[in-house]
Amino acid sequence: MAILEAKNVTKKFGTLRAVQNLSVSVNAGEIFGILGPNGSGKSTLIRCLTGQIKPEEGSISVLNIDVLQDPVGVRELVGIVPEQENPPSFLTAEEYLFFVAQIRKMKNSEKEIDSWFRFLEFGDQRNILCKDLSRGTRQKLMVAQAFMHKPALAFIDEPLINLDPVIQKKIKEYLVNYAKKGNSIFISTHILEIAGEICDRIGILNKGKIVYQGKPKKDLERFFLSSVKHV
Repeated sequence: MAILEAKNVTKKFGTLRAVQNLSVSVNAGEIFGILGPNGSGKSTLIRCLTGQIKPEEGSISVLNIDVLQDPVGVRELVGIVPEQENPPSFLTAEEYLFFVAQIRKMKNSEKEIDSWFRFLEFGDQRNILCKDLSRGTRQKLMVAQAFMHKPALAFIDEPLINLDPVIQKKIKEYLVNYAKKGNSIFISTHILEIAGEICDRIGILNKGKIVYQGKPKKDLERFFLSSVKHV
């Protein structure tokens, strides 16, 4: 059953068509990866799917909500890890997670917040202002805020940037186990290894168009390069 379905979506910036007549769907319990080179439209697509920007054409349904009609309602339910980590500079890491918990009306959030500090190994940074955190620590913080309310669908834009190999492995394992519980994940990345390791299906995006959608190929790197080259 599709919990995300986008049909014929087009997003323009002036004369540039960042996303062109694009259709994609994600099923319950599935990790879907959108792959493409820098500038292919991956981040723009996620912003459209999560109601952060409005496309000129097409329809988008997320968790049975019309994104174009109720973008705020969608963002109340899903989790989002943006490409650029941007927690409020004037809050500490812990204050930010409590702030997110209040917005999402989470009960007994202290235990959940503590578990994320332990899991991502940055409890010693909990009282540091976000503006003083390293990029890697800010990335951990954004992962925590996206998942701590246990969303049925999460959008992750370049999930492992700025993270060390140990934390990368932890997050990949977490995502696979999270999907096994019936939740869904939409990942944008240009790192082919991530798609090959954890994604159930992928879409290859080039110049705003999906040029392939289906199971990851065994020789994904060669297939990816061939798909992009011939478009």
